[in-house]
Amino acid sequence: MRAAIIEQPGTIGVGERPDPVPTPDGVVIRVGACGICGTDLHIADGEFPPSPYPLVPGHEFAGEIVAVGSAAPGDLRVGDRVAVDPSLFCGHCSYCRAGRGNLCANWGAIGDTVDGAFAEYVAAPAVNCHRMPEGMTMREGAIVEPLSCAVHGVRRIGVSPGESFLLIGAGTMGLLLQQLLQRGGADVTMVDRNPDRVKIAASLGAHTTAADVTELDGARFDAAVDVTGAPAAIEAAFGALRRGGRLLIFGVAADDARVDLSPFRIYNDEITVVGSMAVLHSYGAALDLLASGAVQTAPLLSHALPLADFPAALGLMRSGAGVKVQVVPEDAR
Repeated sequence: MRAAIIEQPGTIGVGERPDPVPTPDGVVIRVGACGICGTDLHIADGEFPPSPYPLVPGHEFAGEIVAVGSAAPGDLRVGDRVAVDPSLFCGHCSYCRAGRGNLCANWGAIGDTVDGAFAEYVAAPAVNCHRMPEGMTMREGAIVEPLSCAVHGVRRIGVSPGESFLLIGAGTMGLLLQQLLQRGGADVTMVDRNPDRVKIAASLGAHTTAADVTELDGARFDAAVDVTGAPAAIEAAFGALRRGGRLLIFGVAADDARVDLSPFRIYNDEITVVGSMAVLHSYGAALDLLASGAVQTAPLLSHALPLADFPAALGLMRSGAGVKVQVVPEDAR
């Protein structure tokens, strides 16, 4: 089969890989669409330590089942259209046994630690597959995974009606978080330097938009979410909190990044700082939200490129053009 292959950091191309076969409890899926995530850029640059090389990336995907393992649980059938949770938790470490599989001591994920879905076909555990409702497109199905990360993030930070939230970063994740927070009753202020993305945030109901936190005239917020991973943005979000405020670190920073936060203020103002890592018992909820129309995806799905153009798709993502860049086979568009 054809697949996008990161041979080693900085060496990216499209070539041939053996066709996957299902494990006894797994399936093989013909990929219908796969989204590019910031993590894929980190993998391409050698900045995601769990990833081995060579690797076929791609963890935001949906497709059609073409083979089912002999002992696959459930009632999945060839021809089923599925969105797939890429999480590969071991199930037996102390974190998994405590219900926190996203912190698994043996953590893995399709497209991050094993070959993923920037390919014609991909293997997955049957239990990770969620049937897509009639009418949901493959491109919509491929955005369930980032939405499930946003669902987990909102659960981590919490939201109450009438709260004010500052969101920094109006990419796919920021715009999904915005919609979930607004659904919870929050007033959201969105900050991003990209004017096109800020316009999308405004069209989705952002209370206020700005290119920089300094433009907000010293406004203070009940909670803030950084979706960039940039230390300066995290510090700005922290500085914009009211006493008793909450800060969610959602964006992926470099492993060696550091921020300057006042421990006295965390103590004296009772500031809560939390992180949110990937997906945790949130995939089904995300699929239901998308199927019900509670979350809009049309403004986010900006680019669809064929597999042969995977390097160009990575470049689009890196440039900040559009919002969600996806790789979509010609016959799935």
